[in-house]
Amino acid sequence: MQKYNLAIVGATGAVGQEILNILDERDFPIGELRLCATARSAGKEISFQNKTYVVQKTTADSFEGMDIALFAGGKASVEFGATAVERGCVVVDNSSNYRMDPAVPLIVPEVNPEDVKNHKGIIANPNCSTIIMVVALKPIDDAAGIKRVVVSTYQAVSGAGKEGIEELTAQTKALLSGEQYAPQKFMHQIAFNLIPHIDVWKEMDYTKEEVKMVKETQKIMHAPDIKITATTVRVPVYRSHCESINIETKRKLTAAEVKTLLSAAPGIVVLDNPADNVYPMPVDVSSKDEIFVGRIREDNSHDSAINLWVVGDQIRKGAATNAVQIAELVIKYNCLIKSEN
Repeated sequence: MQKYNLAIVGATGAVGQEILNILDERDFPIGELRLCATARSAGKEISFQNKTYVVQKTTADSFEGMDIALFAGGKASVEFGATAVERGCVVVDNSSNYRMDPAVPLIVPEVNPEDVKNHKGIIANPNCSTIIMVVALKPIDDAAGIKRVVVSTYQAVSGAGKEGIEELTAQTKALLSGEQYAPQKFMHQIAFNLIPHIDVWKEMDYTKEEVKMVKETQKIMHAPDIKITATTVRVPVYRSHCESINIETKRKLTAAEVKTLLSAAPGIVVLDNPADNVYPMPVDVSSKDEIFVGRIREDNSHDSAINLWVVGDQIRKGAATNAVQIAELVIKYNCLIKSEN
């Protein structure tokens, strides 16, 4: 089996660590592995497949001889993305830096895998909430065409990074002890609370997170005419995002038809048995790669609409797993930069 040289930028962070786990689980054909991070993290040691790697500071030289570079997020791809491409790397970027660039494919492998072939060196990984949603939308759109989507998200604190997890833990302990813990990572108390505000405010008082879901979904699905409106909410859950999605279709679908479509679709597990109180929940979905769907109902207020409850691990499928799947597509379609020269 041919092997490929792989660089991971941001290897010490949560997404970078999860990428390593997934590379191991999926038996990705790694030749040389190079782990990179900021100067602050350089020198740390990481164990992977019975070998110890020393994390190096990311520089232009980090990409010499590499085939693929997985950027785990943040600003690094702005500084080093083009440099990595110049060194012959295909860049898979988990940040929002390139997602809406018309020249950069935005990929969810279950939805638009062949768009990978159009890359010019950089491929973008979508927002985690967008990934979770579009995996569920794709089979329905293929079967009946989607006119409009109304989505509300319930997003775990780990979506805000390590600081979000630490704040929920510390704040919960403090409040249960009768003490106060002033918000630091979040703009309001997150323990025992919901915050309908993720990221900065944009036009019409929508947040950046909500705008991402609209624009990224339209780009991934090649459907600029789909009407989408989103409300994104931070909830006091550690891991896995939930979404309540109402989908208006061009052709009516019954709940039974939707269950059949989703059950047969790649990357989806249907958990839907109201009689036995079976539906997806974060505690059951965390650390899994599939998107889980339940509460599948016909909209009782509309002749041609369906309600779904969708849950996915935003660190895995919403970030790390999707990035590794993109790298696998690059290999599958033989669109490495070096193979094009």
